[in-house]
Amino acid sequence: MDISISFAIISLAALIHASFQLSVSVLTLLSSRTIGAKKSHTRLLHLTSSFIFGVGTMTVLLLATIALILLSILKYQTPVLIWMICCAVLVFVSLLIWLFYYNGKKGTTLWIPRSVARYLTNRIKQTTIGAESFSLGLSSVLGELLFVIAPIFASALVLIQLSSTWQLIGIGTYTVISLLPLAIVWMLIGGEHSLSRIQKWRESNKRFLQFISGFGLIVLSFFIFVFEVLNATSGVL
Repeated sequence: MDISISFAIISLAALIHASFQLSVSVLTLLSSRTIGAKKSHTRLLHLTSSFIFGVGTMTVLLLATIALILLSILKYQTPVLIWMICCAVLVFVSLLIWLFYYNGKKGTTLWIPRSVARYLTNRIKQTTIGAESFSLGLSSVLGELLFVIAPIFASALVLIQLSSTWQLIGIGTYTVISLLPLAIVWMLIGGEHSLSRIQKWRESNKRFLQFISGFGLIVLSFFIFVFEVLNATSGVL
């Protein structure tokens, strides 16, 4: 696969990952609680920065681990069947997002197991230092694993076809792009913008984000099908 096509797939997958909202929800709740507890602005920025670092770390670990597992199984040759399974997974997850991503008509409550939601809520209440906030960031990624696994899996399949240097660049590219919404919210919080305005924007645009997430997975599936499945089968024929 051409480098430019590989990074186009990785970048698109990362943008889809970025459109998911659990980590953003946890970040805004953490910020709201910290502000409500009358903590200093410096403390707020420290906790939110640690949280984002935790999200980025877990994203790197997931992507690198899945790529390593796939590399050990598939080596450097990915069968067409695996690419077809990847396309099917992307389409399946897109349907889950369109049908179930938001729980209810009001607010931005997400469709995640209630046990996970309670765990994250309790952790937010107990978070007072950077290490706890970092751990919360790790947990927030795992809490949405059902959805983020699809773009991560697709990116991992692309990564194992690249050289070691390009693999590292690919992992970095994916992580940076996936963190963009968190970075934007962090800058807004740092600029002391109202959390209620941020939350209002999220609620007003949640259906658009939901549609974009699902549609993006469909586009990614089509992109992979054209460049991997069709190219491979046409080469055989």
